[in-house]
Amino acid sequence: MNRALAALTVVAYVTLPLGSAKYETLVLPTLLAGLVYAVIAIAGFPWVQKQGRAWAIAYICVQLPLGFTLFSLSGAAVGAVLLLVVLVCHTVLLLPPRVAFGVAVLIPLIHLPMAPMDGLREGLGTLAVMVFAAVVTELVLREKRAREELAEAHERLRDHAAQAEQLATIQERNRLARDIHDGLGHHLTVVQMMLQAARAVIGTGDTERADGMLAKAQDQSREALNEVRRSVSALREPRSEPLADALRALTEEASAAGVPTGLEVKGTARDTRAEVEESLFRAAQEGLTNVRKHARAQAATVVLDYAGADRVRLEVRDDGLGLTGQPLPDRGFGLLGLRERVAGLGGQVSVDSVEGHGLTLTVEVPG
Repeated sequence: MNRALAALTVVAYVTLPLGSAKYETLVLPTLLAGLVYAVIAIAGFPWVQKQGRAWAIAYICVQLPLGFTLFSLSGAAVGAVLLLVVLVCHTVLLLPPRVAFGVAVLIPLIHLPMAPMDGLREGLGTLAVMVFAAVVTELVLREKRAREELAEAHERLRDHAAQAEQLATIQERNRLARDIHDGLGHHLTVVQMMLQAARAVIGTGDTERADGMLAKAQDQSREALNEVRRSVSALREPRSEPLADALRALTEEASAAGVPTGLEVKGTARDTRAEVEESLFRAAQEGLTNVRKHARAQAATVVLDYAGADRVRLEVRDDGLGLTGQPLPDRGFGLLGLRERVAGLGGQVSVDSVEGHGLTLTVEVPG
């Protein structure tokens, strides 16, 4: 916009003497005054744009009388009118629209010295030109502002998209961490328990029983490998078997690892969302893993309760030591991941313990 107005200023200055009735007598004063006007318009205006409103008002107060003088010296030459058009455009760029339109209305008053009818005719023509210049400049200015606002909005949108991508990455990373802990950690714990039991049995010479334990440990290792593959590939397919059957297999594994574990199903089983069943299964895995690692329990029970109309509750109970001498529940990765998983479904996790009388892990989710 500034370059276009500077070019218009140069063209107006070059054509300033043309059409002037006083060209031969006032050419030098006209060109000198026009040169001052043009230099201020081309070199001074960009500087004034960077200053405050006071400088903008001073700029208009200097250029407006100088433009009137040029109009008079040139004998109402077209070049002088064009220089005043540049001034109106500058006013729009520097000051509020009402001030710019005020200047546009003021400029036609230069025709007052003319005969009434000629002055009215020329004044209306000049007014139309000035108002048109002000309107076009204001539209161009608004379009520029709209582009800038659109660019800012686009940049903010890119920032939001980057943040959303980062958040999705963190959520996926946390999900994989939970799956690795809940799946791989569970199977490796069972393998460890089986190997410990097998070593104890080998010392008694009961090779058949030791071989059975090693075979179960091998099966658990195979399951652990499958869990790793599923986590790395990030493919979490819904379980095809009913939740009660999956929990029954889980309790049988716990019993085989040395802690007799039973399963109770309360209420009538009903179809629930795949993510709900996955979370309940992982809760049972985490609970039984903690029983084997920390509780020193003689027995455990998994309770799947469909009694609620719109909620499903799972409990893992044991008769071990409770929290005596054990870390607080919030400090372990397993319970932390379980809380995150259940919170994402709108559920809640609680841990109740009486010293020396075992621990109960309860998970309740909308079902």
